[in-house]
Amino acid sequence: MERTLRNLLVAAACLLVLGGMAIFAAMRQAARPIGEVSVDIANEFDNYFISERGVTALLTKGGAEPVLGTQPEGPKLRQLEARLRAHPFVREAQVYRDLAGNLHADVRQNRPIARLTHSDTRLDTYVDAEGHTLPLSPLFTARVATVARPTGASLPTAFFQDSTGRRYLEFLRYVDEHEFWKAQVAEVFIEPSGKLSFTQQVGDQRIEFGLPENISEKFAKLMVFYRQIPSVLGWDTYHRVNVEYQNQIICE
Repeated sequence: MERTLRNLLVAAACLLVLGGMAIFAAMRQAARPIGEVSVDIANEFDNYFISERGVTALLTKGGAEPVLGTQPEGPKLRQLEARLRAHPFVREAQVYRDLAGNLHADVRQNRPIARLTHSDTRLDTYVDAEGHTLPLSPLFTARVATVARPTGASLPTAFFQDSTGRRYLEFLRYVDEHEFWKAQVAEVFIEPSGKLSFTQQVGDQRIEFGLPENISEKFAKLMVFYRQIPSVLGWDTYHRVNVEYQNQIICE
């Protein structure tokens, strides 16, 4: 009994000492002025919409609020994170200080999956996987499929946000998530009737896809066409390929 009590007292004392050391380290860290800013931009999709210089400019409001030599604590660090997250191409951001007191900014970029085109290209925008629009960037141009009406008319900004538009977003997601189709689908057109068609990077055929339903089944049929027809008759034998109807591929 006495040994158990002694062990408990020793354990409690150790916890108090460790807690005190942690508090001391945190206070010492907070008291140190920032001597260096480290920016890490995750770039798993080879997008370059924001640079280290751009992140630093956001942290300092373009140099108006320098961080070097300052001693930001919790609320100020959250404010710096909010500045980064306000950038349209920043998906996630974390700002923190290390034990040496240096400032770290870890950023994950937002990623477009398609480009919404207009007759005036200055009005073009991207759309991400959640259906949100993103502006074009002077730093980088994403190689993604374009989306428009066949007449060249543009889609409404919030097109992909309602229940109808989400079905078309699922189509774009499918293309983006499959490397072959991502490389092959070039221009996507949404007809007034709601049906989809698209042109290809390889081949002159216009693919008539129909409504954005049974997406994987329709692309599977199109893959059958790719594997069996062009190798025998050539890519340019047919100019129209329709995979709209169940268990059918119509070629003309």
